[in-house]
Amino acid sequence: MKSLSPQIGFDRFIQLEWARVALRVRAGMASIEELTELLDASHSGPAAKKKTRTVLNRLWLEPLPELVSFADRGVRIYRDAPESSVSALTWGMALACYPFFGQVAEIVGRLTALQGECTSAEVHRRMAEVYGEREGTRRMTNMVLQSQADWGAIDRPNKGKQIVRKSPIDLEGSPVVSWLVEACLRHAGRALSVATIEANPLLFPFRLGGSLSYILSGCETLDIRVDSAGNQVITISG
Repeated sequence: MKSLSPQIGFDRFIQLEWARVALRVRAGMASIEELTELLDASHSGPAAKKKTRTVLNRLWLEPLPELVSFADRGVRIYRDAPESSVSALTWGMALACYPFFGQVAEIVGRLTALQGECTSAEVHRRMAEVYGEREGTRRMTNMVLQSQADWGAIDRPNKGKQIVRKSPIDLEGSPVVSWLVEACLRHAGRALSVATIEANPLLFPFRLGGSLSYILSGCETLDIRVDSAGNQVITISG
């Protein structure tokens, strides 16, 4: 069972470029000094930089112990294919280690599923229903939305009052697909239907491509089985 209480808060705006360099540091393709220089140039003081580093640590530099293997597999995908979507990889790590991020993603995915857009007020209202009506909830939600916009998932016109889905990032044929599905499973904390994975609101910024059942069946870290209703479901192995 996943906890709805955000034990580690995604409470900073994270530029995709910062995440890219952090990923490259963990992959041995960049130095920590490069990341430090990047953050020094974009942060006004040590406190703000420290908070940003805390989020980047959890995403890539120092993953939680239970996510080290998962993170390392994501790093290996990037090292073997540097053209892989950094947005998808960072989105997957955020889903796996930040329940709050995943909750925002799921709400945005659901609210924009039909018409491709919603209002920020709707998202804040739904988040308050889950986490409580307090300033921290609103501020952290804004940080997630701002980050998702920078990662290419959404646009925020009308001074951020509207949220509009951007065209999905095509991942067809990429090894990121099965890894991203595993991230979705880690966030959900339960088996998911194979038939509905493509439309899962957590993954709204991405197009996973065809033959998904075949792709997932070839992944060593995932198991596909048939439930009591005769539906294919997918779980994490072990």
